[in-house]
Amino acid sequence: MGALRYIATCVTMILVSGTVSANEIRLKDLVEFDGVRGNDLVGYGLVVGLNGTGDGLRNTPFTEEIMANILERLGVNVTGEQFRPKNVAAVFVTASLPPFSRVGGQIDVTVSAIGDAKSLLGGTLIMTPLNAADGQIYAVSQGTVIAGGATAEGDGAVVTEGVPTSGVIPSGARVEREVDFDFTQLTSLRLGLRSPDFTTALLIEQVINARFGRGVAEALDSGTVRLDLAGTRAGSPARAIAEVENLRVEPQRKARVVVDQRSGTIVMGDEVRISRVAVSQGNLTLRVQEDPLVVQPNPFADGETVVVPRTEVGLEEEDGPGLAEVPGGTSLAEVIAGLNALGVSPRNMIDILKSIKAAGALHAEFIVR
Repeated sequence: MGALRYIATCVTMILVSGTVSANEIRLKDLVEFDGVRGNDLVGYGLVVGLNGTGDGLRNTPFTEEIMANILERLGVNVTGEQFRPKNVAAVFVTASLPPFSRVGGQIDVTVSAIGDAKSLLGGTLIMTPLNAADGQIYAVSQGTVIAGGATAEGDGAVVTEGVPTSGVIPSGARVEREVDFDFTQLTSLRLGLRSPDFTTALLIEQVINARFGRGVAEALDSGTVRLDLAGTRAGSPARAIAEVENLRVEPQRKARVVVDQRSGTIVMGDEVRISRVAVSQGNLTLRVQEDPLVVQPNPFADGETVVVPRTEVGLEEEDGPGLAEVPGGTSLAEVIAGLNALGVSPRNMIDILKSIKAAGALHAEFIVR
């Protein structure tokens, strides 16, 4: 019995500990480390080898211009020539240069048509330089485009699945220049919270200081925590971040209700509370029908044909489920259960939540998209 009781106690402790830590999030998933960021790249290039689905050069003269420039760089004189191929498409090439990328590394790129090409399926991107915001070339892209759609066309109909005018090239760009940033020379580092909150910032400060046993972290505001890298005595900034980023914190967040009116989606956090309020919901339908009447004169009589308007108006109101009371301090689960009990649709539920917010009974930030 003693052994069984010991095992049961251990199982209970494991379940309790799992419940307590279920809401704790790693620090790396809550913050951005200052200086550890990517850089956006963009380029303008040409996709060739398309099966008659490229740009119509009469409508997109810039495709002809870039194709002539590429051929001239390759030693082909095309002055005065007229191009009319349909297997070429002008594209924008975009990519993100990861932090601390080194020369020779490879990154993924996205290729998107900018002309009237119908599909990039099966095409090959010709060598395209990728520039950053400073105008410098940081990578060069080339390779076969993997398009994400297909198009079937006949004499009377066209069917398109997905987006055939956009595709990707996995590992399609090679890094040619590194970002000039010496991470090892940092003496302090700022941690930027993705969702600023004063309580969460203070919790992060406390967890980091408890890890190192000294005051190396300081919450500057709701979105920033400063870390003294020298005070951590970790030996290098990389070692200090490696020790910090896996620390776990249970973040605090504002009570929010997010509504998407187009799709009827409603998302509410567990912190949403509603004061005591009464809710009633019903449907009112107004119907207006025009049935004009044409009046003509008698045969061989003087007169003209006139149209006499005739309008029928009806007003119908469906009986609702009555007035339902929502008690004070109601939680998210109780709100959902109560609104579902009224038998309202998601779109009507949005109107009810708006009215509750206008009445001052919804204690949460109400966001409508």
